[in-house]
Amino acid sequence: MTYPRLVAALAILVCASCGRREAPVESPVIPPSKILDFGHLYSENCAGCHGVDGQGGLAIALGDPVYLAIANDTVIRAATAKGVTGTTMPAFAQSAGGFLTDQQIDTIVGGIRAHWAKSDVLRGETPLSYTADAPGDPTRGASVYDTYCSSCHGAGGRGNKRGSSIVEPSYLALVSDQGLRTTVIVGRREMGAPDWRSNVPGKPMSGENVADVVAWLVAQRPRLLGGIR
Repeated sequence: MTYPRLVAALAILVCASCGRREAPVESPVIPPSKILDFGHLYSENCAGCHGVDGQGGLAIALGDPVYLAIANDTVIRAATAKGVTGTTMPAFAQSAGGFLTDQQIDTIVGGIRAHWAKSDVLRGETPLSYTADAPGDPTRGASVYDTYCSSCHGAGGRGNKRGSSIVEPSYLALVSDQGLRTTVIVGRREMGAPDWRSNVPGKPMSGENVADVVAWLVAQRPRLLGGIR
């Protein structure tokens, strides 16, 4: 076979093989409501406020094992599904106007517990109740604040070099009473704020102390329209 004929034959073979190429396999598209990967769901819906890997940011650290020792799954699920009225925490469940299915909510709650809870974080100590057993007294709370909080947050809660103001109207207007209680008990580890056991070395706060100082903080909240706090 001459060289020109050989080239022509090879060209025919190449063109023929091109026509027999298999179509590329397309990856199936997963509808958003069917995504059940915890990492993806947390990143897309929670990390913006609660931080990467649950380490906190604009809102409390969901990955703090002390928080997870205080708040049970029912509490976390309710907040995730229904949001928290009067705060920036929105409702995520479809049944409450959000975009996530009940199964996705369960995936987030279960993933938070599975990834970050530590059974021995309190070293055998009895945790304080997530919710208050009785209303606190703001007058007593002023004294509790001076004892446990003023060294970091300054006189009257107005802040100093060690800590920010916690009576700032914009802050108190956006945090719920329960949010204040949770922060007093759990602290904000990512900001260097200790939990209820370590504000004063060797002198942990009692449940009454926490309720009273929360009542004092609530009393500092500016009154809104209609006289509602």
